[in-house]
Amino acid sequence: MNILVTGSRGQLGSELQELSARFDHHRFFFYDLPDLDITLSDKVDALCRVHGIEVIVNCAAYTAVDKAETDSALAFSVNRDGPAVLAACARERNALLIHISTDYVFDGTSSFPYRESDPPSPLGIYGISKWEGEESIRHIAPSYIIIRTSWLYSMYGLNFVKTMLRLGRERSELSVVADQIGTPTWAADLALAMVSIIDRHDKDVRYSSTFHYSNEGVASWYDFAQAIMELAALPCKVLPVGSADYPQVAPRPHYSVMNKSAIKKEWGIQIPYWRDSLAVMLHRLEGEDGVTGSV
Repeated sequence: MNILVTGSRGQLGSELQELSARFDHHRFFFYDLPDLDITLSDKVDALCRVHGIEVIVNCAAYTAVDKAETDSALAFSVNRDGPAVLAACARERNALLIHISTDYVFDGTSSFPYRESDPPSPLGIYGISKWEGEESIRHIAPSYIIIRTSWLYSMYGLNFVKTMLRLGRERSELSVVADQIGTPTWAADLALAMVSIIDRHDKDVRYSSTFHYSNEGVASWYDFAQAIMELAALPCKVLPVGSADYPQVAPRPHYSVMNKSAIKKEWGIQIPYWRDSLAVMLHRLEGEDGVTGSV
């Protein structure tokens, strides 16, 4: 099967590149800026035609949550208009579109893990643009699977884990928000789930599904940071603070734990516990760089 992966230099795209060697019965085509701008329909259509694309995996996104509040035009262009272009291309080719979305489509006022059927209510420009991107796909693509994820980290790129490792080496203590609750997600686990879905999907079936995927378990950003320091054997002390003590430009959902029962039931996906995956990722990072946390 010929598979286009957009945003291939990001965290998830990079994990898919590493994973692709294990699935060599498929042909993966990895693209990112400046070689492919997903908002340019002519370029997208031409590339899909040349490679005979049958599955489009969209990992491209504008993810600067705070910057999006003042850079809304670009956020909507990438997160809403880009998916619409890919959906139109998928319609033209009768291809499956797999799109990555976010827990930020919810406002965080729930006290129970969010299900796919729960009404969205994004708080800021980033969340709104991602929700509108989902809606574009639902209205245009003939066959699609939307996967919402949360708190993504990886060996690749910039993310919370690598920031904490750097600060943990530089400082004796640091403060981390303890009243925002969600679940960390190792991009490698998500990448494996996505390729498993591609492997198992029926090309003669038209899909119109939204799923939630994060690692199992629940944590605050404080819990996440504390686990990073413990597993990396860094002496830095982590202090819990409230969101009010750490003001940010864009509002964050205070609770964004997601219910993953649908993706597990429909696709037989086994999801690791977040702390176990974090330990594996840190071990790999240490082996690759020689020193835990090197970037």
